[in-house]
Amino acid sequence: MHKRTLVLAIATTSLVAGLAMTAYAANGESESEAMPYQNLTELGYPAPQEGELVHVPPTMEDLEAADIHPELKKVIRYGYELFTDTQQLRNKYVYNDMNCSSCHLGEGRQPFSAPVWTAAVTLPDFRGKNQHVNSLEERIAGCFAYSMNGVPPEYGSDEMLALSAYHQWLATGAPMYPDKPIYGRGFPAPDEPEQAPDYARGEAAYQENCAICHQEDGSGHYENGEYVFPAPWGDGSNNWGAGIARLDTAAGFIQNNMPLGQPHSLSDQQAWDIAYYVSSQERPQDPRYTGDVAETAERFHGRSLYGKAREHDDHVLGNHDNFGDKGDAQPWNVGMPRFENLSED
Repeated sequence: MHKRTLVLAIATTSLVAGLAMTAYAANGESESEAMPYQNLTELGYPAPQEGELVHVPPTMEDLEAADIHPELKKVIRYGYELFTDTQQLRNKYVYNDMNCSSCHLGEGRQPFSAPVWTAAVTLPDFRGKNQHVNSLEERIAGCFAYSMNGVPPEYGSDEMLALSAYHQWLATGAPMYPDKPIYGRGFPAPDEPEQAPDYARGEAAYQENCAICHQEDGSGHYENGEYVFPAPWGDGSNNWGAGIARLDTAAGFIQNNMPLGQPHSLSDQQAWDIAYYVSSQERPQDPRYTGDVAETAERFHGRSLYGKAREHDDHVLGNHDNFGDKGDAQPWNVGMPRFENLSED
């Protein structure tokens, strides 16, 4: 196992084991039929509410035992390898130091860390980010364009098929287009803090709780040239167009997942303050950049700090032409119109 995946595997073993032993769909089953959530709540996660869909994704061990074609197993396994070690696509499709599993923890299985099986059962669907109906492949391509600061593999390519197959394998047994809320979906934001998020408080909380893994300057932790913990900002991180650049999304990720293995150990205030501090640092330019930071902010950044001036030094975030290691390469999927021939009805 690569070092970059070993850390996450160790941190999530108890979570995955506890979840697999205790999860069920809270859909009106009697208490005697429903298994308890003690293990899950002991790890700091809220218990599912009545009526929520709880799905326990299969593991790679389950894949080995599955009664499916061996060639399909190979493709799903390749998708898993790409998901957990996306750096093997560095300088081809990926131009920062992230893996898919850097944000989607626990191999994409972990609740409250945007578990990716949910995409497989809720897409195609309309997406506000690009204002049209998206397929699963298009959603994955968006992650390459923004979170990986990259250029996506083509639709139907071996890499895209393998990643899609892995997403769908994780959704095994879950209903398509579920008619109930999904437990642990996305990065749900904490409640609004008592005080407005603050840069100085956030910096202090970051240095106390986060710098040991992600470094004081946010550059991430590397061993033998390979990253162990990702960079939360800078050229090695996601660009300004990534969902986690949004303040509320960052706060949700932080409170639900950080410090690693200690979910919900930070207060709502700390999560918002750290998110504000991290989101106030520079990162590669949004590929949707129009050449005017104010115009780009108005069109695409209602929930991030992009285009805003930092109070302590008046630096306008995103006001630069730095696209990181990607340079002049532009993701082909950004701004691509869809369904223009359909009527307005």
